[in-house]
Amino acid sequence: MITPLPFRMPSSAAALLCLAATTAVSAQPVAAPSTPRQGDEIAHSVKEGDTLEGLARSYLANPRQWPLLQARNKVADPKRLQPGSLIFIPVRLQPSESATVQFVQGEVTAQARGGTAAPIATGSKLEEGTELKVGPESFVAVQLADGTVVRVQAQSELQLRQLRRRGRAGSVQSVLEMHKGGVESTVPPSTEPLRRMEIRTPLAVTSVRGTQFSVALAESGQTTASVEHGSVAVQSRRDTDSEPGAALKAPTALLAPGQGLAVATDGTVGAPRPLLPAPDTSGMPATLGDAGLLAIDLPMASGATRYVAQVAQDPEFTQVLRHGSFSDGRLRWKALDDGRYYLAVRALDDAGIAGLPAVQPFIVKTRPVAPLYQHPAPGAVVPSGAAELRCTEVPGVRWYRVQVSADAQFTQPLRDEQRLAECRLPLGALPAGSYFWRIASLLALPDGQADQGPFAPPQPFTVADRPTALSLQALQAEDGDPTVRLHWPAQASQRFRLQRTEATDLDFAKVGEDTVLDAPIWTASNLPAGEYLVRIKVLDASGLESDFSPPRKIRVGTGIRTGAGLPVSTSSGTPVGRP
Repeated sequence: MITPLPFRMPSSAAALLCLAATTAVSAQPVAAPSTPRQGDEIAHSVKEGDTLEGLARSYLANPRQWPLLQARNKVADPKRLQPGSLIFIPVRLQPSESATVQFVQGEVTAQARGGTAAPIATGSKLEEGTELKVGPESFVAVQLADGTVVRVQAQSELQLRQLRRRGRAGSVQSVLEMHKGGVESTVPPSTEPLRRMEIRTPLAVTSVRGTQFSVALAESGQTTASVEHGSVAVQSRRDTDSEPGAALKAPTALLAPGQGLAVATDGTVGAPRPLLPAPDTSGMPATLGDAGLLAIDLPMASGATRYVAQVAQDPEFTQVLRHGSFSDGRLRWKALDDGRYYLAVRALDDAGIAGLPAVQPFIVKTRPVAPLYQHPAPGAVVPSGAAELRCTEVPGVRWYRVQVSADAQFTQPLRDEQRLAECRLPLGALPAGSYFWRIASLLALPDGQADQGPFAPPQPFTVADRPTALSLQALQAEDGDPTVRLHWPAQASQRFRLQRTEATDLDFAKVGEDTVLDAPIWTASNLPAGEYLVRIKVLDASGLESDFSPPRKIRVGTGIRTGAGLPVSTSSGTPVGRP
């Protein structure tokens, strides 16, 4: 039986991690080792009956290459090998394989050896030596020959250093080298004991053999590892790189499921410790309706210093769309299109070791976008009997839904108008008291059914008995029509950019007003009578900006009415405006 030993790694580094099925690696640029890299080799421990021709057939799929093994190992008699001795087999002599791009998003380029960098697409073939560069807010998933899926995170650089196979139909031998960023790998279970999959950083090597784990390289050079399923063997590179075969004698730390450890920059392997539990996602809404940002708030777990989180289109996290590290439970990303997604979040402890993951499915439903609240202002008092709730129109929307309730949870709505042609609702004989209202937009589907968007966060208002009315002959000096007030929900420290244009300018080609607001309120009191469109962009405190919201329509009147509420006109019927 042919028994290989670990690859030789000549460069100095912090730790050798013998690990397996789901790998997460995060690396930062570090200085190159002082000694030059040599070609990777497999150290084979000679058994009784081994010959160089047999080793060439088994490892290289070509028994005629035995002279190359003889030259490398300086063997006097190729048919009489000393049992227990080591024969080093250059990996470059093994049959080559390729990898396939499974999913790509954003700016990702591939540069083959001797070639130029070019964008890649799903289905692209990648040869050994290819270097991948992943831009900001980008992602790529690559499938290796044995079914291993490598997920490369934003702002990463990764080289497919070796893509080989042991013999003609033997196990796959894959080596990836990270220069920057982060990588996660899923290695499928296999009964092949000689299969090898390695991820190398300037300070560590991870050898993967059928387990689920994560490994990270901090900016300081410290390496951390944690195990979900299976077991992981951790060795210091300080002990494994001294001579060929040293890995067999080096001390080994074994991690059981639910354990992790840290390897210091001097190569010292720390003691195993329990992983932090999965963060609590039970309070996370099943549906998120914010069209400006993807915002998820989670409570911080006890002992956690940070959260690391990903959002993907699939539960295997092969199609990752968002990735981030957060100092608290406020997870923030750019908004996603409507659809079903999955969140994976882990807590990091004081040593930077990633804890157990919490995986939570959720739905993004932001379209059609909800109108903006127009009247009354939040918390305002309106007169009983003749008060009206008003909100902006949304172009393309067929109906509006307005609800009124005595509580903010809307457990028993007092009014629920589901197909209003206009975004307004007279309150009628609603008794004096405190209330909440909320609004949503609806589209008409081809079968006549309604597709409702998310409700806007509820706003409070109060109904009170109105004072005695003025005489019918008196003109109202104060009228709401010429003054437009808009309010909308917001999070603390957010600012806003508002644009206004004519109602016919759907593309906002000729913007009449472009202003930045420090609070979620906008007032205009000097606009000519007519119809306008407004749209709003969220400027979050994190530095992220949303896209502009879909436009809403507002109407501005002349402002002069009789006491009966009728507009004042000239003898020719032209409405009288303000002086």
